[in-house]
Amino acid sequence: MATETLTGAQALIRSLELLGVDTVFGLPGGAILPTYDPLMDSKKLRHILVRHEQGAGHAAEGYAAASGRVG
Repeated sequence: MATETLTGAQALIRSLELLGVDTVFGLPGGAILPTYDPLMDSKKLRHILVRHEQGAGHAAEGYAAASGRVG
């Protein structure tokens, strides 16, 4: 039985998918940049681009409050 090798970024995105997350908020750049390749390949996750890191947190909180889902 072969074991699939995943990068940390791939494991993160796969975990979010398995947990039922469908929307993520973020700003590409710096240390998080490698995560954007598997994120953009995902058919289950939608990315909402924000202009500021704090804005991502506020947007995710508002999304969660309005929808009842993790954002």
